[in-house]
Amino acid sequence: LIFTGVALIIIGLGLFILQKLHVPLGRLPGDIIISKEKFTFYFPIATSIIISIGLSLLFYLWKK
Repeated sequence: LIFTGVALIIIGLGLFILQKLHVPLGRLPGDIIISKEKFTFYFPIATSIIISIGLSLLFYLWKK
């Protein structure tokens, strides 16, 4: 449980740094963003697919 928490913190910091470097991860075409006056809904469909493919490849290569 501790290792999972540390991994999530590292991933979160990595995504934060990538966003500051203007890497479009999280703002890809296909991500849904709905903004109203006092409400913003963000659902990263395309980003989730890219991350899922990347993790699947990583785990596949790690397993071999």
